[in-house]
Amino acid sequence: MSNAQIEIQLIAALAAMACAIPGVFLVLRKMAMISDAISHSILPGLVVGFFITQDLNSPWLILLAAVTGVLTVVLVEFIQKTRLVKEDTAIGLVFPALFSVGVILIAQNANDVHLDIDAVLLGELAFAPFDRLLVGNLDLGPKSLWVIGSILLLSLSLLILFFKELKMSTFDKGLATSLGFSPLLIHYGLMSVSSVTIVGAFDAVGAVLVVALIIAPAATAYLLTNSLKKMLVLSLLFGVFSALLGYWLAHWLDASIAGSMTSVLGILFLLVFLFAPRQGVISAIFKEKQQRKEVSLLVFLLHLQNHEDPRERHINHLQEHINWHRIQAKTVVDLAQKNNLIEIENQVINLSEKGLQFTEEALKYITTNKPTAIEDLKNKFFLFRG
Repeated sequence: MSNAQIEIQLIAALAAMACAIPGVFLVLRKMAMISDAISHSILPGLVVGFFITQDLNSPWLILLAAVTGVLTVVLVEFIQKTRLVKEDTAIGLVFPALFSVGVILIAQNANDVHLDIDAVLLGELAFAPFDRLLVGNLDLGPKSLWVIGSILLLSLSLLILFFKELKMSTFDKGLATSLGFSPLLIHYGLMSVSSVTIVGAFDAVGAVLVVALIIAPAATAYLLTNSLKKMLVLSLLFGVFSALLGYWLAHWLDASIAGSMTSVLGILFLLVFLFAPRQGVISAIFKEKQQRKEVSLLVFLLHLQNHEDPRERHINHLQEHINWHRIQAKTVVDLAQKNNLIEIENQVINLSEKGLQFTEEALKYITTNKPTAIEDLKNKFFLFRG
């Protein structure tokens, strides 16, 4: 593996980590698509910065682009607060306008500046190792590596210093205000860090991959945990994993590196979306099926409690009386029998002592309308175990 390959992977991994940190809070605040708006609307800030400094490597470009990103958020919120349009509409109005201003400025004043779809939308990590940071005769490595590394260090430092404030203002703004925090100040601080991160990664990886690295790892982690700290760690791991695997996928397919990384992020999210233990689609289908079975069991036990006539409780009469098909009736009877809720004698089903107690408790729990009633019953009577 050559030095260039190592540097590309290192830049991609650092960019993934830098984007994942603000990405977690943007996803939790339901502001994920503001990253897409910022990634496009920073263009006029970059152009103005270039006009002022005449240097594409000047730190003023990052600063002015970050200011433009914050301006985007301010305009979106201003339009949204009028309640004439919703947030997604406000985003759709603001960032095309600002992006168009940047394109017009380039067309009118900087026709010789190279601006194509590869550089702006997809980025080209393959070229990042050739833009070196030179101090005299000393080669310090790719400039992108230093830019992204500095932004990551800044994000980590701010995260450690203001973790409590970020957490509080994200989940409970009222409580944050009562404790002396300013949710508005924290909000614009987060937007500023997001803007700086997007600008720093924009040059190396492009707008599409920046948005993917901000949203996809955080959204994937969100499906796996309810803990903020775990979500941050998982987002960092998913981002780095997708960056490295995406690079080698691009190497194998001879395809766009940024495009391959974005594809890996999408596939990873899809897998978690389908197979996550708690919130995955497959898990949800299984839980829904299990809940239907549990409801059927309650109906069955209540039927036994309300009918003393042996003919009404005969195993062959069950499916006719409750209108169940044979397979469903057998499934429910087997479930009740495994949990020692019923006793069968001469094909007649009777409630066991545990079954009687369970049914009486179930009626009490049902009348409370508690969402967790069935779970409390299951834990109390050790039902549906094994």
